[in-house]
Amino acid sequence: MIDIALGLAAALLLTWLAFVVALVIVRPRGSLLRESLRILPDTMRLIRRLAADRSLPRGIRVRLWLLLAYLASPIDLIPDFLPVIGYADDAIIITAVLRSIVRRAGIEPVRQHWPGTEDGFSALTRLTGLDRTEPRKP
Repeated sequence: MIDIALGLAAALLLTWLAFVVALVIVRPRGSLLRESLRILPDTMRLIRRLAADRSLPRGIRVRLWLLLAYLASPIDLIPDFLPVIGYADDAIIITAVLRSIVRRAGIEPVRQHWPGTEDGFSALTRLTGLDRTEPRKP
């Protein structure tokens, strides 16, 4: 029984380390990090607005509510008190969810619900690659 528990603990630790290494590799660099922090409040409002939009498919809204729950949770893949990389996991997860939304519903709902400036929206599309993402054809 102890061997199984140690094996599971080792597997969890290795999985966590793999996530940390992946986040270090894809973290925003230079001015991208400053830019992502600058639009963070508007991005959080965007996620909340999209999650409440009943015109979007249920699967998208469920993903957004799960994202909000993860962001509100005190448990993170990487603790936020670590400089730079602590917030990178949140930014990467937000990016992945927004890309999946655009693939399924298109960029228009994101543009429609964006609460910030046009400059902020341009920064969001640049940071997340949304401007290069095409919606999936039904």
